[in-house]
Amino acid sequence: MKAVIAAGGKQYTVAQGDTLYLEKLNAEEGAQVTFDQVLAVLDGENSKIGAPMLEGAKVEAKVLKNGKGKKLTVFKYKAKKNEKTKKGHRQPYTKVEITNIAL
Repeated sequence: MKAVIAAGGKQYTVAQGDTLYLEKLNAEEGAQVTFDQVLAVLDGENSKIGAPMLEGAKVEAKVLKNGKGKKLTVFKYKAKKNEKTKKGHRQPYTKVEITNIAL
């Protein structure tokens, strides 16, 4: 069984046992998280698609880790103006494991 969920402004197709890197959630390591914004549940002939969300469907996950991604260098440059800026950025993320998909 698979599900399509919305989290952090993006949509993900998940199955039980999958590991995902999501935008940072306000949850500690080891906590259970429930995603209520389920767009579709795909299970062969028993597939259900919401308009836009499915009522009563939820996906449960366990938070494995909170961290930061690799460092990105942001460099802005304007020619002939002697103007340049260099910044670094590390995007925070939450690593979760899908434990249950319920209708």
